[in-house]
Amino acid sequence: MPDLNQDVEPDIKPDTENQEIFLKGIGAAPGICIGLAYLVDKEGVNVVKKYYIGAENIDNEKKRFKAAVKKAKDELHKIIQETPDDFRQHASILETHVVLLKDKMLYGKTIETINHEKINAEWALKKVVSELKKMFQSMSDPYFRDRADDIVHVSDRIMRSLVGGEQVNIRDINKRVILVASDLSPAETSQIQLVRIKGFVTERGGISSHTGIIARTLEIPAVLGLHNAGSLIKNDDLIIVDGTTGIVVIRPSEDTIVEYEERSIRYEAYKAEISRGSQLPAQTLDGFSIQIMGNIELPEEVVSVRDYGGNGIGLYRTEFQYMSRAGFPTEDELFDKYKDVVEVMSPNPVTIRTLDINGDKALPYASVSEEMNPALGMRAIRYCLKNPDIFKTQLRAILRAAIYGNVRIMFPMISNCEEVIEAKKLLKEAAASLHEQDIAFKEDIDVGIMVEVPSAVIIADLLADEVDFFSIGTNDLIQYSLAIDRGNRHVSYLYNPVHPAIIRMLKHISDIAHNKGIKLFMCGEMAGNPHYIPILLGLNMDELSMNPQSIPAVKNAIRSLSMKDAGVFFEKLITIKTEQEMKALLEESYGNITSDHVYTP
Repeated sequence: MPDLNQDVEPDIKPDTENQEIFLKGIGAAPGICIGLAYLVDKEGVNVVKKYYIGAENIDNEKKRFKAAVKKAKDELHKIIQETPDDFRQHASILETHVVLLKDKMLYGKTIETINHEKINAEWALKKVVSELKKMFQSMSDPYFRDRADDIVHVSDRIMRSLVGGEQVNIRDINKRVILVASDLSPAETSQIQLVRIKGFVTERGGISSHTGIIARTLEIPAVLGLHNAGSLIKNDDLIIVDGTTGIVVIRPSEDTIVEYEERSIRYEAYKAEISRGSQLPAQTLDGFSIQIMGNIELPEEVVSVRDYGGNGIGLYRTEFQYMSRAGFPTEDELFDKYKDVVEVMSPNPVTIRTLDINGDKALPYASVSEEMNPALGMRAIRYCLKNPDIFKTQLRAILRAAIYGNVRIMFPMISNCEEVIEAKKLLKEAAASLHEQDIAFKEDIDVGIMVEVPSAVIIADLLADEVDFFSIGTNDLIQYSLAIDRGNRHVSYLYNPVHPAIIRMLKHISDIAHNKGIKLFMCGEMAGNPHYIPILLGLNMDELSMNPQSIPAVKNAIRSLSMKDAGVFFEKLITIKTEQEMKALLEESYGNITSDHVYTP
């Protein structure tokens, strides 16, 4: 097999009619499948003509647009009603799309554009969606960039009604195939029948897109973001999809087929092996236990955490409840969502991170004035402290949900002690207001902070006096410490957890937490990579939180290691000066247990 790097651009061998071709995209759901390609035809939606509407026909044009929106809404409701039980947990994603249909940024703006510019509904919709896509795609956070896909999925459905095209019906496919499409919406993905669809490949989408989330839940191999897949793959082409590495092979040779069949057998055996142990404790060979938790964005994901053997929720990102809406959610709406998660996980803990919006996660109705550098601007706790009413609404909802289980509250983006003190003051005020109104709540809950800003590391001893736990957010901590935009492909190669500066920072945080007697958690991507487990054992972490699908592999790695040996290893690691030497020591000491090849086919 050719040496494919991590770049998402296709790597193509010389192009001949029957040439074996290797492509590299984004591995969104692990596993391997081999089968015939089925191209999902969605032509027509992108071919839209512009024409002007006479003043006397403007009202009719707006009615035509509204009728198309209603048809799209009815179709989505029908899909939701017919969604099989296996997909029921993702119905909320489809319901979000129903809400998007009437979003003022999409619906209202399109009506306004028809009215003011006197143009046809198709062109007005295309123009509005183009502007919304640019807004989302300019955000540096991959999660929010992927929300542009939701806008496109919804608008495609409206557009197809406007132009009179037929909706794609994945459920009607009656043969065993691998889907290839420019994109698949969550509504289309939810129609997949596992007995027919082996996997899928799309040109758009990313790891945190809803389509990617659903693929991982269904546990079918998926490669997304594979540019030009639709033009390079033909109907009935034999293809291989490796969702672990993001590789797609078109018209594979016999040798390649044999190689991937063997990989698939090894992967399924490995998956079965670690799944059998996923409900066992994460206990080292010498008897030390670590709690393994799940990171979630949607309440529905709590089921995956439990199924994969998670001991609780280490990071509940609450931004999703604020998205795809015309305004802020009410306290009752937030309470219902939190209560669902807390009840399902009880008595295990649920760590709710307070709102982390703006900066690179701007919402249309909550934007602040334009910022030159939004990643360092009015975001997360800074925004909440400047908007205490919005913040206290969320705090009241969390305190009310706390009576249904074991809740912790976590403040993001803390950079000084004043922010923690002020946030705790508002938490007390929220509790006092609930008490005055005689509303049931629980006030005695653990309060912690995310340690993700270098200044928080430096004053960790001062911050530890104010909180019950630290949770290290490695993604932002590495980005801010090494001055690397991890969304910038030109410098992303410099993003490395095994950097002497990062290792020393982690050691400093660990020492402070243990000396001060507070708990130490980690909820960044580093926690979910088995390769780094010896380092995290050496830091004596109390909890690790990760994507649910990573839990079995991390538990398996922990059960293969000794806490004592990891401590000795870490004492040697901390003295090393360069990244390369650190990586070499890690490979030399634990390569036979935690190397990537152990966890991939």
